[in-house]
Amino acid sequence: MSRTTKLLRELIALPSVNPAFLTCDDPCAGEQRVADFLAAMAARAGLDVEFQEVFRPRANLLVRLAPSFRHVRKRILLAPHMDTVGGESPMIFEPREKHGRLHGRGACDTKGSIAAMLTALTDLARSAQRPKETEIVFAGLVDEENGQAGSRALVAKGFKADLAIVGEPTNLQVVTAHKGDLWLQLETHGKAAHGSRPDLGRNAVHEMARIVDLFETTYAATLKRRRHPLLGYPTVSVGTIAGGSQPNIVPDQCRISIDRRTIPGETEPGVRREIKSLLQKHDLSANLLNIRNAPCPAMEANLNLPLVKMFLQVAGQRKPVGVHYFCDAAVLASGGIPSVVFGPGDIAQAHTADEWISLRQLEGGTRMLFHFLQSLP
Repeated sequence: MSRTTKLLRELIALPSVNPAFLTCDDPCAGEQRVADFLAAMAARAGLDVEFQEVFRPRANLLVRLAPSFRHVRKRILLAPHMDTVGGESPMIFEPREKHGRLHGRGACDTKGSIAAMLTALTDLARSAQRPKETEIVFAGLVDEENGQAGSRALVAKGFKADLAIVGEPTNLQVVTAHKGDLWLQLETHGKAAHGSRPDLGRNAVHEMARIVDLFETTYAATLKRRRHPLLGYPTVSVGTIAGGSQPNIVPDQCRISIDRRTIPGETEPGVRREIKSLLQKHDLSANLLNIRNAPCPAMEANLNLPLVKMFLQVAGQRKPVGVHYFCDAAVLASGGIPSVVFGPGDIAQAHTADEWISLRQLEGGTRMLFHFLQSLP
């Protein structure tokens, strides 16, 4: 069994479910077990280890490999996240190998990236040929699955790098663009009345039904006319709806939540103005509220940056690739760190009941990362 596979098996067996999805006293909650395990492994390899508190008791893990000349001219950031979503069965935290695949929660999202990145880094630390002027920092980030608090804290505390490789399952493709994600709530208000006299009230659910239909038809069709060469068109999806209290009362309130995926060039203020204008044009009225305050913009890397070109060449990739999901790369890029997304595994397996990763991809990703890191100046 390879070192990378062994490490991934150990990581799967250490539950690190984002506490947002569990009760606070659930033994599977939090990233600390994984962070402590990785810190001990990195220290044995002679790497510098630091914990960066995000909110107690959760902290980013920073592991540094200093250049051989001790004069840092460049910095590369390897940035997977340590948290996972949950699972109904405790068996999901028991690694199981079958037909060249390793199964278990976090296998591809993103403990596979953690294993590949840290194995490549420790192999480089033990190698006689390490970068002379480039510092490499592995950052095990917390909270990507909920609010991206780990990457936001890293940026807020002034961390800088010349390139971030954000660990996500990309089938070993270098992803240079991804969509943004804006969550909004809309509220309609009416007038309550007895169910036997609906003519005396104003039905907030009916008003909202017209808005839902508008979003899913006219607005969605309008968005399809915008195109990005890698990401296609932006989208809107109505995810939840709630209104009224009982059948014999005309509802005076209704609320929906929407998921609005953005492409580069779209901004949150612009989307909000667009939605308000659309409602006004169709003689509809609703209050527009944010579900989350932290921005989640689209990300697009500059393909002319030498380090981006270099990583694409090592990956044997001629064309850039975009993905529809949102991740820490946009947060880091917004903080001034040029970012790409890369890792073993398929996003189609993420969050599934039987998550798995191809061991062939896991080993291939480790080799590619090692060759890239070893080739740095």
